[in-house]
Amino acid sequence: MNKGKITKIVIGGLLIFLIISGVSSFNGMTSASENVDGLWSEVENKYQSRFDLIPNLVSIVQGYADVEKETLIAVTEARAAALGAMQQAGESGDVADFDQSTMVLGTAMRGLFGYTEQYPDLKSSQGFRDLQVQLEGTENRISKARTDYNESVKTYNKKVKVFPGKIWAGMFGFNEKSYFESTSEASTAPVISFE
Repeated sequence: MNKGKITKIVIGGLLIFLIISGVSSFNGMTSASENVDGLWSEVENKYQSRFDLIPNLVSIVQGYADVEKETLIAVTEARAAALGAMQQAGESGDVADFDQSTMVLGTAMRGLFGYTEQYPDLKSSQGFRDLQVQLEGTENRISKARTDYNESVKTYNKKVKVFPGKIWAGMFGFNEKSYFESTSEASTAPVISFE
C-alpha cells in the first residue's frame, strides 16, 4: 500500500470519527437539555399546586378568624409575584428571581399559619387541617422536583463543559443551564409575631 492510500484511509477514519462524535454529542446534549426542560416543567407543576391551594387556605382562614387584612394581602400579592416569576423563569431559563419570590411567599405563608395559634377553632377545622396536609405534601414534592431538576442540570452541564462535548456545545449553541439555588434569606428562619 502506498502512502497516499494510507493517508486517505486515516483522514477518512478521522472524518468518520468526528462525524460520529459530533452526532453523538449533539444527540446527548439535546436529550439532556430536553430532560432539564421537562424537569423544570415538573418544578413549575408542583409550584402551581401550591399556588392553587393558597386561595383555599386564605378563604378558610378568613372564614374562621378576623385576620389582619395586610397578612392576607401579603399572601395574595406574594402568590401573584411568584406565579409571574415562575412564568418568566420558564421563558428565560433564569430561576433566581423565581426562587426569591417563592421565599417571600413562604414567609407570608408562615405568617398565615401562625394565626392558628391565636385561633384554636381554626386549628381544629377539618378543611384547614386537610389544606395544611396538602400544602405540606406539596412542599415535599416541590423539594423533590427541585432536587431532580438540579440533578438533570448537573448531567447536562457536564456534557456541555467536558471535552470533547465543550467543543461540540460551542459549535451547536448549547449553553450551561442554571441550577435552582436557595437565596441567602433561606438560611434565616422567619420570625412570626402577633404583638
